Amino acid sequence: MSEPADRRYGPATLPTARGPLSAAVVAALRHPPHDLPVDLGVDLYPTDPFTDEDLQLTLFLCYELHYRGWRGVDESWEWQPTLLALRARCERVFEAALRRLVGAPSVPAAGVAAGLADLVAADDGPSLAATLQRRADLTQFREFVTHRSVYHLREADPHSWALPRLGGPAKAALVEIQTDEYGNGRLDRMHAELFRGTLDRLGLDTAYGAHVDVAPAVTLATNNLMSLFGLHRRLRGALLGHLAAFEMTSSLPNRRYGNGLRRLGFDEVATRFYDEHVEADAVHEQIAAHDMCGGLVRVEPALAPDVLFGAAAGLAVDRLFAVHLLNSWAAGRSSLRATATPAVPPTVSIVASPEVAPPALV
Repeated sequence: MSEPADRRYGPATLPTARGPLSAAVVAALRHPPHDLPVDLGVDLYPTDPFTDEDLQLTLFLCYELHYRGWRGVDESWEWQPTLLALRARCERVFEAALRRLVGAPSVPAAGVAAGLADLVAADDGPSLAATLQRRADLTQFREFVTHRSVYHLREADPHSWALPRLGGPAKAALVEIQTDEYGNGRLDRMHAELFRGTLDRLGLDTAYGAHVDVAPAVTLATNNLMSLFGLHRRLRGALLGHLAAFEMTSSLPNRRYGNGLRRLGFDEVATRFYDEHVEADAVHEQIAAHDMCGGLVRVEPALAPDVLFGAAAGLAVDRLFAVHLLNSWAAGRSSLRATATPAVPPTVSIVASPEVAPPALV
């Protein structure tokens, strides 16, 4: 079903607040830019920043102003000084938690590419991809796709923040990767557009930002991590490390996601996003580790620890995300926020191959 372009491509509707901090930001954004209270967020000390709904939504609200903005919100909010000050307070808490989570990865004598390979090899997180391939039912697969829509409908955009901050071999390598992500300039081949086809086949709303309200804090954290790295020049090494880890751990899981959808009876339109990544990311893995991150460190050797920090942080937060989904399903409950349900377009048509009908939604 066709949708108005402004829904498919943004801006999104402001989400519902999840606590006093996000409530203050949502309320403020509904009005013309003005100063926020100077003490807003000064007493922010969450027990677990990765699962704190108020903190993660507040960061997401602020970060989205640098992407496509929020529907009906004055664009001048993007650089409003007191909102930036609040964002900085939240970022300090989030970044400190990230550094506690992963520590300071050491750079091996063999170099940063070897360090990235070591981090990936040591990642012992649970295999969410294997569960989706072999056992997940349609409801669980729809939940997974709902979570991932927050990123995949703007796929590659956070990492593109690095382009004007790089030069030389690292920039050339990043351009090569991003060119593929953006479909070589063809709308129908853009990875975000391919994912929109997956959403549509699963009967989920394809509009940009449609599922933010149901995404829990840990899902927002996986997105806020990229925005934190992307919007700070000092963290450009971490941003490239994150992308490298992303590419190095993507090919096999995407093969499993595609096979999981085929097991449930879905067609090539539903699986095309995942099938595309099986081949593309196998190539991107080498470019990202050796040409992009290796090229950056050859020019700026001091950034090697940042590259490994970004990779380790990305792997660790994705591990928290996987644990949340698997634990929720094992307990027989939804992994989405209990206060809402996945956004569904007005007319839902789940399209699977005629040979195998998907199970009914529950």
